[in-house]
Amino acid sequence: MGFLGLILAGTLCLMTPMASNAHIWTSFIDALFTSTSAVCVTGLVVRDTGTYWSMFGQTIILLLIQIGGVGVVTAAVSIALYSGRKIGLMQRSIMQDAIAAPQVGGIVRMTGFIIKATVAIELLGAAIMAPTFIRDFGFWRGVWFAVFHSISAFCNAGFDLLGVREQYSSLTSYASSPAINLTIMSLIVIGGIGFLTWEDIHKFGLRIRKYRLQSKIILTITAILIVVPTVYFYFAEFTAGARGTRFLESMFMAVTPRTAGFNTVDLTKISEAGQFLTILLMLIGGAPGSTAGGMKVTTISTLFLSMRSSMLQKRYATCYGRRLEMDIVHAAATVFFLYLSLFFIGSVAISRIEGLPMMACLFETASALNTVGLTLGITTKLHTASRIILICYMYIGRVGGMTLAFAALKSSYVASKMPAEKIMIG
Repeated sequence: MGFLGLILAGTLCLMTPMASNAHIWTSFIDALFTSTSAVCVTGLVVRDTGTYWSMFGQTIILLLIQIGGVGVVTAAVSIALYSGRKIGLMQRSIMQDAIAAPQVGGIVRMTGFIIKATVAIELLGAAIMAPTFIRDFGFWRGVWFAVFHSISAFCNAGFDLLGVREQYSSLTSYASSPAINLTIMSLIVIGGIGFLTWEDIHKFGLRIRKYRLQSKIILTITAILIVVPTVYFYFAEFTAGARGTRFLESMFMAVTPRTAGFNTVDLTKISEAGQFLTILLMLIGGAPGSTAGGMKVTTISTLFLSMRSSMLQKRYATCYGRRLEMDIVHAAATVFFLYLSLFFIGSVAISRIEGLPMMACLFETASALNTVGLTLGITTKLHTASRIILICYMYIGRVGGMTLAFAALKSSYVASKMPAEKIMIG
C-alpha cells in the first residue's frame, strides 16, 4: 500500500503542466507509467526524461526513485527515526522484512546505517562524475546531471537525462568514458548487493569468513555474473573498435541487466544470443534487501545448490559449511516458478496484442517484471493495454510476488499432515 500510494501521488504531480517542458497536461497513463517506473526503480519510459519533463518533473522523478530505491518502509522509518518518534515492535518487524534482515534486534541502528551510507555513496558518485558533466553541460546543469545519474544508478533505476543529445539514447554518448562507465557500474553493483552485505563489509572488512552465508553467496554469484558475461560480450558481441572501449562496453552490458537499465550500446544491434543472455541476467537480478529487482541471486543459488545435493544424493543442500533448510528451498522454487509464469504470460499477451516478435516481447516483459529498464525500443510504441501489463509487472517486481501473495491469500496452515505417497521425478 505504501508503494501504491507513492505511485499515485507521483502520478498526480507528473500530470500537472509544470511537470512538462511544454507546460501541458500529461495524460494519466503516461504519468502513471513514469511514476510506476520511477518508484519501482525500473527505468522504462514512454516520454524522454531529459527533454519532456521540466526541472520540477525531473525532481519529482528523482524523489520517487530515491524513496523507491531504499524502500518505502525504510524511508518512513528513517523519517520517524530522525524526527524523534518512537519505533514500535510492529514497525521494527515490518522493517525486518523490508531489508531481509535475519532478526528484529538492531533494526533501527541498521536503518540509520542504510540512510547514512546511501547519502555518502550517492554524493561520492556525483562528485566523481561532476567534472565530466560540467565540462559538457556547464556548471549548474552538470552538477544536476551528476546528482541525478548517481542516485539513478545507485537505486538501479536506469533513468537518464541524456536525451538532450539524442532522445532515448541513455549513456551511449559516454561509451568510452572511464569516469562515467566505472562510476555508474560501481554504483549499480553497490546498490544491488544488499544492505546486509554492506553491514558485513563495514563490520568485518576483508575477513570474509565472518560474513553471513547470505553475503558470501551474494558476493560470489555477483562476481561470477559479472566476469562470465563480460568475457562473452567482449569476444562474441563487441569485436570492433578500441580494446578499452570494447572492454567497458562488455562489462557494462554484464552489469546493467542486474537491474539498472542504463545502456552504452544499441541493444537492437546485439545478436539474439546476446539478447537472450541479457534476459537471463535480468531475470536473476540482484540481492534481497537491495535496490535491485529480479528473482534474486540467492534464489538461483539456492536452487542450484539443491540440484547439486540431489545429484549427489545428499539429504540437504550445503554451502560454505552451512546447511540450507528445506523451507528456504521451497520458497526459492516458488519464487522461480512464479516469476517464470508471469514472464511468459506477459510476453505472450503483449505479443498477441501488439503483433510484435516474441523475442522483443520477452525482453520488454523481463525488463519490467525484474525492474530493469532496458528496452529494444518498443516501449514508446505500445498501446494502453500493453502499458498496463508492464505497469502491473513493474509493481509486482518491486513489491515482490511473494509479498503480494502473502497479502492476498489467507493462510490455510494446519498442524495435521496428509498421508504421504511417492511419485517419480525425471
